[in-house]
Amino acid sequence: MTLAVVRSRGLAGMVAPEVTVEVHLANGLPSFTLVGLPDTEVKEARERVRAALQNCRFEFPSRRITVNLAPAELPKESGRFDLPIALGILAASGQIAAAPLARYEFAGELSLSGELRPVRGALAMAYAVSRSEAAAGRRGFVLPQESADEAARVGGLPIFAARDLLQVVGHLAADADDERAPRLAPHRPSGCVAEPHYPDLADVKGQQAARRALEIAAAGGHNLLMVGPPGTGKSMLAQRLPGILPPMTDDEALASAAVLSLAGQFAPSRWAMRVFRAPHHSASAAALVGGGGVPRPGEISLAHNGVLFLDELPEFDRRVLEVLREPLESGRITISRAARQVDFPARFQLVAAMNPCPCGHLGHRTQPCTCTPALIARYQNRISGPLLDRIDLRVEVPSLTERELLDAPAGDSSAQVAPRVLQASERARRRQGCANAMLGGTDVDRLCRPTGVVRQLLHSASSRLGWSARAYHRVLKVARTIADLDGADELAVEHVAEAVQYRRSLRER
Repeated sequence: MTLAVVRSRGLAGMVAPEVTVEVHLANGLPSFTLVGLPDTEVKEARERVRAALQNCRFEFPSRRITVNLAPAELPKESGRFDLPIALGILAASGQIAAAPLARYEFAGELSLSGELRPVRGALAMAYAVSRSEAAAGRRGFVLPQESADEAARVGGLPIFAARDLLQVVGHLAADADDERAPRLAPHRPSGCVAEPHYPDLADVKGQQAARRALEIAAAGGHNLLMVGPPGTGKSMLAQRLPGILPPMTDDEALASAAVLSLAGQFAPSRWAMRVFRAPHHSASAAALVGGGGVPRPGEISLAHNGVLFLDELPEFDRRVLEVLREPLESGRITISRAARQVDFPARFQLVAAMNPCPCGHLGHRTQPCTCTPALIARYQNRISGPLLDRIDLRVEVPSLTERELLDAPAGDSSAQVAPRVLQASERARRRQGCANAMLGGTDVDRLCRPTGVVRQLLHSASSRLGWSARAYHRVLKVARTIADLDGADELAVEHVAEAVQYRRSLRER
């Protein structure tokens, strides 16, 4: 046989298209040609595969070898195609049977000794395949050990882990009715999953208004902006938000882990933990939303089903912040390049913090502010109106005196707040199937319709503060969350009044 076909998978965002590796041997001067739009990493497979086959005591054919990676228009990257190329050469040269190859898909990078090294995005690949129409378990996946640990967390797919090329060849020989050959067993994820552990909200002294806003944000999935002088606890509060969010569902944990796997940042020890991402204010737009020649997920996607914390919000480049506007509404980001277009999920909860002025002491109890009104206005205007319009809760985090810190009563711990948040969140999901922050315009009109005195209060606040239609709807969503925390079916005046307080502009503080 001079032609062999092996199946593998590529990655294009969160999609894992099937890649057919065709290996053809022909007479002529010895050569090794790779076609099918391979990048540099894939082209270097020629030397890795040659050395791996020879060191595993296989014969490397002294013939004209052509490897085609189909479809030709799909760019191929990473070393994941080493293993299928090596198996294709062995099958085309008659050193292994070709029939068992049709029952599996293969991915793995080869060392020069023939050992298999993990590949980036194994869990993302398995996650994408499990949700495709072709996921009916037609083929098993043969992967390196570490990559198999990731992929096996996706149920419904037969995953096989191998240490080296010889183990894979032995398994294929067993499938070809060689009883002496060792067979790989279906792989299960190794190790125990620890209970998620987060910083405790009890560490924060005082700041009852900010703690209340944090609880509302957690219960309804709302975005939050904290404004206050340096050292008042804004970062501490943000870091404790994941600890009071509702536990992740299996689908949420898989989706979050799949995105992290694409970036090579998946850690089994953090399975089902809410992600907390805090990029520095010098981050570029590509770092925040994703990009590159081969598009990779950015911070907003890596924070999928978790929290994105932007500290020192006005210090971010304004053009960088503006790219957040669409993902905050849609929960997705589409990265377009001349040669390709990829989609990444980006359903994150935004928490931002900022000082009230450049020196940071505006409103401080003891430190006088040295900024002029024009300088303060210019500083606060670095955050555009459309972006502020998408932030549901804006809360002041004031400075506390030493006596206030020492005498402040102990606040509720995360273990006390989390059940209240979970109860309110489940109440919303039973009613509408999603968090309150994700309600559409029609659902807001149906589920949050104000009447009587409540409607008059909203009309008065909207007229005085000049709200947009989006702001009006977001106030209703926050009021709906406050009512859920109170266990109320209908919006009351106190729910709407509290929601209105969280909608104050920066200039009103």
